[in-house]
Amino acid sequence: MPKSAHFSSLPSALRWLALAAALYVPAVHADDYDDVNALVRAGQLTQALVKADLYLAGKPRDPQMRFLKGVIQSESGKPADAIATFIKITQDYPELPEPYNNLAVLYASQNQFDKARASLEMAIRTNPSYATAHENLGDVYARLASQAYSKALQLDGGNSAVPPKLALIRTLFTSETKAQKPASSNTASGPATAPAAPARPTPAAPVSPPAPVVPPVPAPAAAPAVTVTPAAPVAPAAPASTPVSAADKDVEGAVRAWANAWSAKDTSVYFAAYAKDFDPPGEQTRKTWEEERRSRIVGKSRISVKISNLSVNVQGGKAIAKFKQDYSADALNVSSRKTLDMARAGDRWLIVKESTGG
Repeated sequence: MPKSAHFSSLPSALRWLALAAALYVPAVHADDYDDVNALVRAGQLTQALVKADLYLAGKPRDPQMRFLKGVIQSESGKPADAIATFIKITQDYPELPEPYNNLAVLYASQNQFDKARASLEMAIRTNPSYATAHENLGDVYARLASQAYSKALQLDGGNSAVPPKLALIRTLFTSETKAQKPASSNTASGPATAPAAPARPTPAAPVSPPAPVVPPVPAPAAAPAVTVTPAAPVAPAAPASTPVSAADKDVEGAVRAWANAWSAKDTSVYFAAYAKDFDPPGEQTRKTWEEERRSRIVGKSRISVKISNLSVNVQGGKAIAKFKQDYSADALNVSSRKTLDMARAGDRWLIVKESTGG
């Protein structure tokens, strides 16, 4: 993903959410976001900010346009205003990880790496599968390590163990800078979702491991030639479409039942969709994960989970289901790519791992 003109010089090369933002853009408002995005791409930041403010005058809590406003402020060289905008979004929508990520980039650009670390930890706590935040956190830790080693060298110049460590980290930053490509604009149609926003990219969604390669089945040996009386030529049969197996249908049914239980806020059926050996995201225990999920589900007055573009890959007793998930709860709308690793348990397919992106 492209880097922002403002932040491409960051020593830690943090990834920033840009014009292909990460929030969901309702179709009814898509033109408004597209118009503001077009102004930003054209460098008409003053006009973009005016249009964003006009929109927010009628919809002051809209997270997508507020997110975009923060991008415009940062691109206009007003990091303090952008920080204030993103902080307010995190207060009103603490479940969104993207504003925390952009706050971290802004803090890092001011060498406030402790604040950047805290913001990224909040982003990961909100979405443990958020790969961009994990990558940025690694960069921030590396920068903090560089500062610590430099301080150690100032206090004890004779310590021969410090210079190699410091040189190694500096080499890492130099390599990242050389590897960076010139910034380029994103479009307004985003990944996990879509409000327009900062200069560096959408959650670089975690890449799912490739499906296991199945060795080709050797072709049967040719049967001995048999002389037959010529018959009328027969037109070649059209290639048959790949049939959907019963296992594929079972997995698809399990995925949709899970989504329906979530939409109905039926926590007993929802949690029953997960296997006993389910691997919770991050380093949470199963109990902690269930308590957090239950509070988020029952705390909403309305939830809608819609699934589209579902693809299923079954390999024996294991399966991987990938799909687009449109989640709506109260005033929040988020769209993302979701991957469920599943395993057969008797006549049921249960979730053993859940990840966003890919």
